[in-house]
Amino acid sequence: MSDDVSYELLGLDNVLLPVGNLGEAVGFYERAGFPPAFRLDEAGIAVLKVGKETPGVLLRLDDELSHRPPPWASPRLWVEVADARAAARSLTAAGITPLDEPFSGATGWTVEIADPWGNVIGLTDYTKRPELARRAQR
Repeated sequence: MSDDVSYELLGLDNVLLPVGNLGEAVGFYERAGFPPAFRLDEAGIAVLKVGKETPGVLLRLDDELSHRPPPWASPRLWVEVADARAAARSLTAAGITPLDEPFSGATGWTVEIADPWGNVIGLTDYTKRPELARRAQR
């Protein structure tokens, strides 16, 4: 722990993504494999599950946000999957076009998608470093 702070980072809570239409966003993310944990339309939020972890992806309605392509400088949220190349095929079959072909990195493969508001989600695997994966590769 740094000498400059008097607290410890314990882990991630929800990751917040702004969206222009809550229903459309929930539908997009469901097709991408993120099931809803709960949705509160009156508060303009929906929380999507990420595996068995309690924190998730929190979609927050921003009425002034319109559809936009992802800028290169857009922040990225990457989520671990068992096989990113298989995920790319599933996304395509669900009508979601990946931003590019899956690409290889130090730990494995990654495929990225963008929602209609430019939020970029990466699905990444640990096929090159299975000892780092959350569960054993089959």
